[in-house]
Amino acid sequence: MSRKPDDGTPTVDYGDWEAVIGLEVHAQLLTESKLFCGCSASVGAAPNAHTCPVCMGFPGVLPVLNERALELSLRTGVATGCRIPPLARWSRKNYFYPDLPKGYQISMFDEPLAVEGRVEIDTPDGVKRIRLTRIHMEEDAGKSVHDAHDDHSLVDLNRTGVPLMEIVSEPELSTPAEAGAYLRELRTILQYLEVCDGNLDEGSFRCDANVSIRRRGTEELGTRTETKNMNSFRSVERAIDSEIRRQIELIEGGGRVVQETRNWDADSGRSTPMRSKEHAHDYRYFPEPDLLPIEIDAARVEETRADLPELPRPRRARFMDQYGLPEYDAEVLTARRDLADYFEATVAEHGNAKSVSNWVMGDVLRLVREQRLDDALVIRRWPVTAAHLAELVRLIDDGTISGKIAKAVFEEMHASGDAPSEIVERKGLRQVTDEGAIASAVDAVLARFPDKVEEYRGGKDKLIGFFVGQVMKATAGKANPKAVNDILQSRLTASS
Repeated sequence: MSRKPDDGTPTVDYGDWEAVIGLEVHAQLLTESKLFCGCSASVGAAPNAHTCPVCMGFPGVLPVLNERALELSLRTGVATGCRIPPLARWSRKNYFYPDLPKGYQISMFDEPLAVEGRVEIDTPDGVKRIRLTRIHMEEDAGKSVHDAHDDHSLVDLNRTGVPLMEIVSEPELSTPAEAGAYLRELRTILQYLEVCDGNLDEGSFRCDANVSIRRRGTEELGTRTETKNMNSFRSVERAIDSEIRRQIELIEGGGRVVQETRNWDADSGRSTPMRSKEHAHDYRYFPEPDLLPIEIDAARVEETRADLPELPRPRRARFMDQYGLPEYDAEVLTARRDLADYFEATVAEHGNAKSVSNWVMGDVLRLVREQRLDDALVIRRWPVTAAHLAELVRLIDDGTISGKIAKAVFEEMHASGDAPSEIVERKGLRQVTDEGAIASAVDAVLARFPDKVEEYRGGKDKLIGFFVGQVMKATAGKANPKAVNDILQSRLTASS
């Protein structure tokens, strides 16, 4: 069995062993209120500020389903190709913990909202389809705060009752990299659907990994463990790799894997046991008497399907086919729905798709990241409008300004909001295309550096960059770069 490289990157060489991985993803739904009451579902409030008798489990209160949460969950089921049963039922999942005030969690058990879906991922061997076992809705629990005081813990019930969607995959992932690819693809789908913001740091998109190992070529599954507390895709990959190696070393050392839940510590790169793994019967599921079953007819499923946006994978393929973009460009541009929308709006104004792609992936995204706009699910107002970016690309294409000047114009566009043509005229930035004027500047530079001219003619071809830089400096960056290169080549290759 190979070791991990020094940088901690997981490898997939596990010798005679192979991994069997299934993921359970909890995605917080983008609703304003909680699943069964009117309390705010937003984060960041003072402890226990977003609570009421319903989400705090007071006797005699009755839950009322948030219709928006159902709508978002149904969208996800349809978008991932799930079969939508005509009936979904609520259940009570019973367990005791201080941050679960009712002593049970309202969830779904044997009759979930959606079943038998799939998520496709790219692997070195091609596209792999990962089947989904089920998608169901449930309420979140509260939060225990253990480090506020030395002698006791505190409970914050703001998250109690926040609507969650649990997406359970079949155990069909084989490597940490596949697990990471699956999570990235799933999060992108949820963001396209605008059902979850996908924020791992705030816990609105979190994952539990079920991992077991078996000898290559065998079919029988080994004993699985569940690993929790992973707050990044990189952390998930590292935790799964660590667990695979731990199980291999345990078995090869004569021990056996115990079915348990383990806690991942990203700092140490190790997991520790939390509790023995529960079975479904340990939760004593029974029907929720205070909520009616959910009936979903075929007409509503088709209505939901018709309302779906174009999803990331088909959009990536279309970008490559329709705009002739490289695969890398298409992947970057479709990673966010708002980014893809912005790109297409710009191309609609000016059809040079590759030039627009370069600007969006470069300077536009740089500004987005610098201003931390990418922390939001949807960037409502990009730093530069699509119409202005298209006009800037047009000015480059028609030779009005150079690429270098365009970068300065772009910064001014962002700062002032003015159109690029206005900035170019106001600051006198039009590119110098007059060959006579450029030739004069070239002759002046060559006259100033006769020794460099001789070195170039002696074989130091790389000095051409030096001469170009000097001419551009002399013309304040306004000279047409192609014309500068052509005239320099002509002068330098002429007999002295």
